[in-house]
Amino acid sequence: MGREGYAPLFETKEAKGRIAYKIYAISVFMGICMIWMYRATHVPEKGLRWAWFCMFGAEIWFGIYWIFTQSARWRPVYRSTFKERLSHRYEDELPGVDIFVCTADPTIEPPTLVINTVLSVMAYDYPQEKLSIYLSDDGGSDLTFYALLEASRFSKHWIPFCKKFKVEPRSPAVYFATTSEPHDTQHTNEWLSTKKLYEEMANRIDTTVKLGRISGEIRAEHKGFTEWQSVVNSRNHQAIIQILIDGRDPNAVDAEGSALPTLVYMAREKRPQHPHNFKAGALNALIRVSSVISNGPIILTIDCDMYSNNAESVRDALCFFMDEEKGREIAYVQFPQSFHNLSKNDIYGNSYKTINGMEFHGMDGYGGPMYVGTGCFFRRESLCGKKYSEEYKEEWKKGMEGRAKGNAMELEDRAKGLASCTCEENTQWGKEMGLKYGTPVEDVTTGLAIQCRGWKSIYLNPTRKAFLGIAPTTLLQSLVQHKRWGEGHLQLFLTKHCSFIQGHGKIKLQLQMGNAILNAWAVNAFPTLCYVVVPSLSLLNGISLFPKISSPWFITFAYVTVAKHTYSLVEGLWLGDTVQSWWNQQRIWLYRRTSAYFFANIDVALKLSGLAKSAFAITAKETDDEVAKRYELEIMEFGSNSPMFTILATLAMLNLFCLFGAIKRLAMGDEMGDVEALVLQFVLCGVLVIINWPIYQGLLMRKDMGRLPTTVAFTSIGLAVLACLNPMH
Repeated sequence: MGREGYAPLFETKEAKGRIAYKIYAISVFMGICMIWMYRATHVPEKGLRWAWFCMFGAEIWFGIYWIFTQSARWRPVYRSTFKERLSHRYEDELPGVDIFVCTADPTIEPPTLVINTVLSVMAYDYPQEKLSIYLSDDGGSDLTFYALLEASRFSKHWIPFCKKFKVEPRSPAVYFATTSEPHDTQHTNEWLSTKKLYEEMANRIDTTVKLGRISGEIRAEHKGFTEWQSVVNSRNHQAIIQILIDGRDPNAVDAEGSALPTLVYMAREKRPQHPHNFKAGALNALIRVSSVISNGPIILTIDCDMYSNNAESVRDALCFFMDEEKGREIAYVQFPQSFHNLSKNDIYGNSYKTINGMEFHGMDGYGGPMYVGTGCFFRRESLCGKKYSEEYKEEWKKGMEGRAKGNAMELEDRAKGLASCTCEENTQWGKEMGLKYGTPVEDVTTGLAIQCRGWKSIYLNPTRKAFLGIAPTTLLQSLVQHKRWGEGHLQLFLTKHCSFIQGHGKIKLQLQMGNAILNAWAVNAFPTLCYVVVPSLSLLNGISLFPKISSPWFITFAYVTVAKHTYSLVEGLWLGDTVQSWWNQQRIWLYRRTSAYFFANIDVALKLSGLAKSAFAITAKETDDEVAKRYELEIMEFGSNSPMFTILATLAMLNLFCLFGAIKRLAMGDEMGDVEALVLQFVLCGVLVIINWPIYQGLLMRKDMGRLPTTVAFTSIGLAVLACLNPMH
C-alpha cells in the first residue's frame, strides 16, 4: 500500500481468466504459422500462381495484424475511483478546471446542440467558482454566439435545478426528452417551469438560426455583437473573445444566489494567408486564452456533440491526478467515446465495444491509452510540453493564483493577442507545445508525444458513461467518418510519428503495438479486398486455393477461422452485444475495409505525392425524419450516389454471381476440378453473400428513398458481370 496509513484515491485490477485466453492465443498463433507454412510449401507449379501469392500476402498481413491486437488483450486492467476519499481530503483544495468545447459549423453542428453540451458541463457536481467553460467557434458565427448568450442566462436556473434534484444527465434537451414529469408537487412545479424556460430558449435560438441573421433587437442586448461588424466571413475575421459570465465577479450568481462558472466565447483570428490547423489550432488557442482568464491546472477537451452524462466525472478524473503516490506521473485521463442514439442492434457498428471495452483497457496495462480527441482530462503542464521527472510535484493552488488580474474587458483584450494568427510564429506551438500540427489525427499524435515525454495516461470506463455523443445514422456518414480516421491514422503510421519510430525506447513495445492497431486500420483494405475477390472468382473458374477437406491442412484453416470468430462472438456477448449486433459489426468492418479504408489509402498516396492537400470533414449531426425512422427500424441507409457504394455493390454482386455460377456449373456437371478442394471457397463465398443481404435489398428490392440509386445498381451489376465473364489465366 505504500507509506503507512496511505489510502489510494483509485484502484487498479488486472482482468481475470487470462491464462485461458493466453492458451487460446498461443494455439491460434500456431495455427497462423501453419497456414503460412502451407502457403509456402504448396505453391502450385502451374495455374494461377499470382492468385496463390495474393492469398499468401493477405494471410501474412492478417497474421501480423492479429499479433498487434494481442498486445491490447494480453494484460487488460480496470480502474475504479474513491471519490469520497478525494472529498474528505481535498474538498477545500480542489483545482480549477478549464473545459474546452469545440464547434466549427453552425449548419452541421446546430447551436442548440452545442449549448446543450455547454450547459451539461457547466452543471458539473464541482465548486462552480473553480469551473471555467470555453466555447471555441471555428465558424466565427454570431448565431453560435447568440446561442451561448442565451445559455448563459438559462444556466442561472438550470444549474441550481440540477443540484437541487441531482439531475442526470445534465443536458437539458436529453433530460427533458427522457424524463417524465415527477409526482412530487414541489418538484413538479420547478420541473415544469424549468422545462418551459428551456423550450422558450431553444425556440428563440432555432428561430434565429432558421432566419439566418441576428435581429437588431437582439444585437442591442450585448456589446459582443458589435464584433461582427468587422467580420468578412468565417475564414477572414479578427479574434473575438467575450466573457459572458465572469466567475470572479461577485455579482455572477445563479437564481439561488450561488456562484456561477466562468463562461467564455472564442472565435480565434482567421486570415486566408495563415494556416489555421483545424481543431488542433483551435485547442492551442484555447490553451493560451484560458491561461490569462482562469489558468486551471486541469483541462477537459470535448466535442460539441458529446454532452456530460455523469456529473461526477471531474471528481473521477481528479482521483487519478491527486493521488499522493501515483498521481504525479499521470498526464491525462481518457474516457471512452460513447453514443446515446445507437439503434437496438447497432446497425452501423458505432458502439466500438471492442475498442472501449477491451483494447483501451489492454493499452492501459502498458502505460495508457491514446488520446482520442474528446472526453479527456489533461494536466495542463503535460499538454504544454513539460517533461515528466520523478521530482515533479503539482502545486494545485498555483493555477488559480497564477491567472492574470483585471476586469473582464481587460482580460478579453489581453486574450485576443493570444488568439491571433501571428501568435504562434517562431514558437513551439504545434510542435513541442500544445496539440501537434500536420496530421488529421492530431489527438493521437499529441497523446503519443506526451507519453514519449515520460508521462502515463489512464483509461476510465465507468458503468455510467461520462460522455454521450451522436453516432452517424446513415451508412455514408459512418464510412466518411472512418475514411477520415483511417486516412489520418495511416498518414501517422507512415511518418516519424509512428509509434514504432517515435515511441522506440520511450514507451513499451506492447503499447507501440496497441497504437498500431488503429494506425494500420486502412492497410487492411488490400488483404480484405483480396479475400473478397480472388477466392470467389477462383471458385467460379474451378480453381482451388485451399486444402481439401480430407487434408490435415484443412484442420488448420478450419481451427483458426472457427476459433477466432467464436472468441470474437464470446467477447462481444461479454461486452454486452447481442448476436445480431455482433453480426452487424462483422458486416460493417467488411464494408469499412473495402470502401472507406480503400479510399483512405488512395487519398494518403495522393497527399504524400503532393497531388492533394489535407482537409477536415465534419460529420453532420442532424437527420431528416424519414432517415431517422429507417434508422430506428434498422434499415440500412444508402440513398446517395457515392463511389464507396459502387465498390460495395460491385463486390456484393460479384460474390452472388460467383456463388450461383459455381453452383450452376456443379449442377450441370461442368468440369470444376476437385470439388473437395473447393469447399472452403464455397463457404467463404456463401458467407459473403449472406453478409451482403442489405445491399441486395438496397439494389433490387427496396422502393424507399434510402435504397441504392439506379446508377449504382447498373454500374455495379455491369462491373460484376464483366469480372465474371473474364476468365482467370
